[in-house]
Amino acid sequence: MADKLKLLIQAGNPLIAIESTDEERAMQLLGEVAETLGRPLLEWSLTEGLKPFGDDGLGTVVKGGKVAPTLQYIRDNAQSTIFVFHDLGPHTKDALVHRTLRDLLKTCAATRSTLVLLDALPLPDEIKRFTVRYELGWPDAEELEQVVRNTFRRIRGESLYKVSSSISKREMEHMVQSMRGLSCAEAERVVASAIYDDFALDSHDLPRIVEQKRTLLSSSGCLEAIAADFDSNDIGGLNNLKSWLKRRRGGFTRQAREFGLESPRGVLMLGVPGCGKSLCAKVVASDWKMSLLRLDPGVLYQKFIGESESQLRQALAQAEAMAPVVLWIDEIEKAFASSTASSADGGLSKRMFGTLLSWMQDHRHPIFIIATANDVSALPPELMRKGRFDEVFFIDLPSVQAREQIFSIHIRRRDRKTDDFDLPKLAEAAEGFNGSEIEQAVVSALFAAFSQNAELADEHVLSELEKTRPLSVLMSERIVQLREWARNRCVPAD
Repeated sequence: MADKLKLLIQAGNPLIAIESTDEERAMQLLGEVAETLGRPLLEWSLTEGLKPFGDDGLGTVVKGGKVAPTLQYIRDNAQSTIFVFHDLGPHTKDALVHRTLRDLLKTCAATRSTLVLLDALPLPDEIKRFTVRYELGWPDAEELEQVVRNTFRRIRGESLYKVSSSISKREMEHMVQSMRGLSCAEAERVVASAIYDDFALDSHDLPRIVEQKRTLLSSSGCLEAIAADFDSNDIGGLNNLKSWLKRRRGGFTRQAREFGLESPRGVLMLGVPGCGKSLCAKVVASDWKMSLLRLDPGVLYQKFIGESESQLRQALAQAEAMAPVVLWIDEIEKAFASSTASSADGGLSKRMFGTLLSWMQDHRHPIFIIATANDVSALPPELMRKGRFDEVFFIDLPSVQAREQIFSIHIRRRDRKTDDFDLPKLAEAAEGFNGSEIEQAVVSALFAAFSQNAELADEHVLSELEKTRPLSVLMSERIVQLREWARNRCVPAD
């Protein structure tokens, strides 16, 4: 990473732009490059002015305030020097600053000096076209592992309590992978929070770190960080899908790569609405101890030309930066509904869909995609071929055994004992019900029992089941057509 920046400076590029919020890491990298090249490194900020890098303020060259005096100083004194400007972008809209920077391009070329613009926000177009962009990137696994070790040593040295560690090499690798997409400073805070919670660093901190990362990153653009607080026992049935996912649980580890395995790419889940497709995404993220990101198709489409495609590219780039993650695309057919037919959007859906397909085929990041769909007729054939997804599963209405498990799950979740209920009888009465409808039957039965000042019993649930017309009855023709279509095309999830 330092070699590329070194080459940009050696090549005589007068203006280099680094867009990053991780100032400390960027300055450390620039310090290493300046030392290697044997060039002085000075940094400017609005508050502290121009001073040598690493100076405590006693050696200030130009006092803080307006940037114009610093630019004039560079024009008169630059000589094979690297100057770093913090957050100069807003100042470049001033006509004098803009013109002075343009003049300095010739000065820097003649004196072999370089101006580095280190900004947290994108530079204005007025100056961006004159810069060479350098991507700082995110800390790699080696840097993050060093952050974990340094943070542990610091806390152990400072704490009045005994701080212990019992983390294995494999758990360390998993922890480091979980922190991908964080800056070094953010990773340090996440690790410190996990250690201070119980003054220990062990395997129990892995889910805590994943949750801390989700909270820290929150939501951004078209991606929403979702809490994955479920496990495989929260889903009834789907045994074939559970077994398939279990076999691929370690597919993102170093051992899998050394064994010759490629990382799993994802699954497409078709099926009857309300049968647990969305829940599966949360269970996979929780079971694999990975962050869960949901791509919101509603935010993708913007009114200005080119902005929608940009939104999608930014979302995919963010997912790559945060990898390893589970990327959940819910109801994918609605996001790209016009990609298979003529529409009035000028081909926007087709272009968006092409961008997504190309990325799914070519990316090599540890990202597991879970796409769900209810309407198979809106899905283009190129989405379903091997290479985009590892497998296409069909999630049907739950069997009688699965319905028993679903009743058991929802009854236990309401702090009731399953032994007090006739689960086989309830499962038989719920023929044709999906998982969501079974849950609502239990919830409605609880309300009925509460209104009667009685304890929840079989008769309350049976009464609610009898009152409900399930989706398999209301939309029987469409569901029969869906099941017939999937019979020889998809792998049964149960």
